[in-house]
Amino acid sequence: MKRRAFLEVAGLSSTGLLIPPFAMAQGQRGSNELAIPEQLTGAMADGRRHYRLQAQHGITRFFPDLETPTFGYNGSYLGPTLRLRDGEDVTIHVTNSLGEPTTTHWHGLHVPASADGGPHLVIEDGETWSPEFQVMEHAGTFWYHSHLLAKTGEQVYQGLAGMIIVDDDESENLALPWDYGVDDIPVVIQDRRFNTDGSFQYVASQSDIMTGLTGNAVLVNGTLDPYFAPTTTKVRFRLLNGSNARTYNLAFSDGRSFKQLSCDGGFLDVPFDMSVIELGPAERCDIVVDVSDGNPVNLISLPMAPDSPYQSRGMMRNMHPMNNERLHILAIRPQSNLARSETLPNQLVPMTRFEDRGIDNTRRFTLSMAMGMGGMMGGGGGGGGRGRGGMMMGGGDRFFINGEGMDMSVINERIPMGTTEVWEITNDSMMMHPFHVHHGQFQVLDRNGRPVHDHERGYKDTVKVGPGETVRLVMTFDHFADPDLPYMYHCHILEHEDNGMMGQFVVV
Repeated sequence: MKRRAFLEVAGLSSTGLLIPPFAMAQGQRGSNELAIPEQLTGAMADGRRHYRLQAQHGITRFFPDLETPTFGYNGSYLGPTLRLRDGEDVTIHVTNSLGEPTTTHWHGLHVPASADGGPHLVIEDGETWSPEFQVMEHAGTFWYHSHLLAKTGEQVYQGLAGMIIVDDDESENLALPWDYGVDDIPVVIQDRRFNTDGSFQYVASQSDIMTGLTGNAVLVNGTLDPYFAPTTTKVRFRLLNGSNARTYNLAFSDGRSFKQLSCDGGFLDVPFDMSVIELGPAERCDIVVDVSDGNPVNLISLPMAPDSPYQSRGMMRNMHPMNNERLHILAIRPQSNLARSETLPNQLVPMTRFEDRGIDNTRRFTLSMAMGMGGMMGGGGGGGGRGRGGMMMGGGDRFFINGEGMDMSVINERIPMGTTEVWEITNDSMMMHPFHVHHGQFQVLDRNGRPVHDHERGYKDTVKVGPGETVRLVMTFDHFADPDLPYMYHCHILEHEDNGMMGQFVVV
């Protein structure tokens, strides 16, 4: 976009923020070609596949003539797509050149705690961390990101995130779009708040922490106001909600339907016809859309329905206007003479239901928040001031699981290896929390006792839990006993995670 055109559509708010309306409002947009992250396939040595990432500072131009200080892996903002294969042994070498500590977590992957990249596995500035593990995943779309204690939100916001694609033999036989960057497109959706000088604004008020930080512009793969020009009649979009807090209610502007292939950690049994899908923070799904009519269309986010189970309640509803916004995400402009895609299969990959093994134990977790002036302004509340450099200064945690804030020295749960468990997650607050469990994938059994929709019955690692809702998950713990090094479970609104809504478990 030329500077003059930019100045015609971008404005300044009374708060001194740069407001690009084209990045938020739905309409016929698309000024910049969608960036496609580089794909890293690794290099074989000594029977292992090696990948190299460098966490580093960068300068990114999201706007003409404005430079934004950012973080990235192997570049200025975000990171390359890591292409892994089920059954392979891999080593990922992560070098920290940030000038501050960091960690790197492989979100959704089933790996040993020593390779998980949680807050105990800090990479100091100038050091290289080289976790080794065997890929043990069904084909799917995953991601990696910083997980530094009390700084996850800020470092991810600055750009420390990237996509992971896992392949396997079974799924490669399916007639699906597989050509990366052509008809198989990564779509990392993030919202960001820009200051007038082009820099990111991160956490300007306590309300940013209570609701989670939302932005005044939407980026896709680090591209502001993007468009994609398909060359085939069908396109597969690997959708990742990489935002700190915003939920997207994704649909196409003309109401066309699409096929949902997967959720989080792998394929569904069959493709499902959908016209809208809600993605909370950290959730993923692969969809296929037919563009054979050649008509331009936009991927948008619709306002959340007033009766949605994920709609905030009470005072949080007034603090959470993001639920009522209609957002432009990606303009899609099919080229002429589209190559014809194959017909999608009616069957995908059969799933094993974890509950069929029998349930050995049930655990219960309650998510809660400190509200009122004490919770908002930093006075009172539990968690008792950990002094760990978090954002909520002067009063300890404001977000709790089972009444406790995160404590690195406390193992909250000990789980016997070889067991299958049900976890009941109850949300005792007035806003939705996306609940994430490290260690691998679970399956969602029901919501308030009602079975979930078929399109949510696949392999999951993050699940939305609405206000007043109880969600039951089932998961297995067949590998990686380690009594000393824990995995995490937490809210994936990153400002909540950083301020107490996280716990630890070990497999023994």
